[in-house]
Amino acid sequence: MNVLSSKNNVKSNERTSLLTVATSMCAALYAIGAYLTGFIPSPWGFGQFRPAVIVPSLFAIIFGPMPAAVGAAIGTLIADSVKHGYLYPGSLLAAVPGNFVGFYLLGYIVKKKFTWERFVVASNVGLTIGNIIIAFLYVFAFKWLYAGALPNLTFETLTFISIGLTIWFFVTELPFILLVTPLLILATAAAAPSIMPLDLRTHSLREELPKTTFSLAMLIPGILMIIMGLAATYTQMGSLMSLNSDTLTAIQTLFYGSGVILSILGIITYTRRKFLWLSASQKSPETNDK
Repeated sequence: MNVLSSKNNVKSNERTSLLTVATSMCAALYAIGAYLTGFIPSPWGFGQFRPAVIVPSLFAIIFGPMPAAVGAAIGTLIADSVKHGYLYPGSLLAAVPGNFVGFYLLGYIVKKKFTWERFVVASNVGLTIGNIIIAFLYVFAFKWLYAGALPNLTFETLTFISIGLTIWFFVTELPFILLVTPLLILATAAAAPSIMPLDLRTHSLREELPKTTFSLAMLIPGILMIIMGLAATYTQMGSLMSLNSDTLTAIQTLFYGSGVILSILGIITYTRRKFLWLSASQKSPETNDK
């Protein structure tokens, strides 16, 4: 009984150590990646282009929700604070909670059983909810309430800006997660198979990725973005934003551009039979070991 208990304690300590290391690595890599692209802003001048979301998404799938959530929260705080030269309150109020919730949800959804369909669902759910939290907290809690930087804008305008910022985050991050993360999973499985969950390793390497699921995950948001662009151009939606012509044009361009890009990516993903990660996924672990 004591021997069994001792073995369980050792395994528990090893697991704790592994998760601690994973959290630290996630935070460090995410901070570096986010900082490198932190100077590419959204059309509103705040909120950055962040393809580095592939880092916590990878850690969420391999190690589970908590290392990814904590690592993403710490990593984004480090990147934002280094960029601004001080502990950035905007990151504390918005980016930290949004990144934590978003990547926790992503990891939680795929935790019990990994499939590529669940991966797509988890990516969409995590990005949507996480980015809504970031955008609305940044605009309302930080910009409007804390910094007093948007004093003359109405509640409706602030809401539209928050929605637009959410869309900006979503459409600039989703393609990277869906197209690059599978490659990172394959690379990690080949380089360090011992840290990969068995079902994830066998499923990701031996079964064909669902082209239809991946393509629809980009095509549907792309079509919705185009529809929103048309609404902002030809309906009262544009006038309700109460923005100057340059800003409104930037928002319309964001809707159209992101919609077209996502739609094209969705079509290409479906029609091309030998996509890079699709070819790689058909190789078995035994083949990689030879």
